[in-house]
Order: sequence, then C-alpha cells, then structure tokens
Amino acid sequence: METIFWWLLAGGAIFTVVSVLIGDVLGGWLDGLELPGLDWFRPVVLLGAMTAFGGAGVLLTKYTGLSMNWVVLLALAIAFVIGVLVFFAFINPMANSEVSSGFSMRELTGRIGEVTVPVPEVGYGEVMIRLGAGNTIHTASSFDHKPLAAGTRIVVVEVAEGVVRVAYLDT
Repeated sequence: METIFWWLLAGGAIFTVVSVLIGDVLGGWLDGLELPGLDWFRPVVLLGAMTAFGGAGVLLTKYTGLSMNWVVLLALAIAFVIGVLVFFAFINPMANSEVSSGFSMRELTGRIGEVTVPVPEVGYGEVMIRLGAGNTIHTASSFDHKPLAAGTRIVVVEVAEGVVRVAYLDT
C-alpha cells in the first residue's frame, strides 16, 4: 500500500510541475474533463486530493504505528479536507470572478481622449480613449464641425453608427 501512496504523491507532484510549465495548453485539454454541474470533480480538486492522499498515506505509514486500515481512512479524510479547501479557496472564487476587456460603445459617451489622426470639419479622423487599464482607438468625427488637430484633448459627445462624435475639451 505504501507503494501506491508514493505513486499518487509522485503523480500529483509531476502534474503540478507540468501544469506550471505548460499550464495553458494542459488547461485547454482538461477543460473537456469537467462534468457539468459537478464542480467538485474538477481536475484541480481531484488531483489535489489525490496528492494529499498519497502524501498523508506516506507520512502516516512512516511516522505512526497505525494499522493500514486506519492509515487509509485518515489519508482519505485528509484528502477530502484538502479537496474541499482547494475548491472553496481557489475554484469557487475563480468561477465567480469575471475579467473582460470588452466594452460597449455606449460606454464611450462622456469619456475623455486625445486625437491621434486629425479630425477635419467634415469627415473622419481617429481618437484614442483610455478604457480600464488600456487604450482604445476609434474612428471619430467632429461634433461641432470644427477641425481638431492631433494631440488635442477631446470629449466624446455621442456615438452614432460606430463613430464617436467628439468635441474639443476646454480644460
């Protein structure tokens, strides 16, 4: 039985190292293994519990005088607790979080930006608007029908047909 504990511990350790090195590729492969509605059976939870079972089994066998039945039962209990901790400390919070760089064009109204390609009286130019942690570039037209030179600070007055209509920002 001790050999099984060692194999489970080694397998979990190897999986951990491999997931750190090629985690994105491996994560893509393992996404298909998730069972819908059964969040407890995600690969990270199962492999964490498997590693904990192997490690607890090795330690309990070496450092206690318990019978093998008790070692297995205690190792299973420890694996269960570790699996629950992994689920509630990592999996559940990550499943409830959302990171998106997407935005709606309606959100641009009222935003301040800068002209990157001059906007003529009639016609189109380009403006850069800061959104979140990054900048976005948009086709722009002059709201007041006044030319706007590159480097001019602007405010988005409205968005129409995918074009931001901008005006000079007097600061």
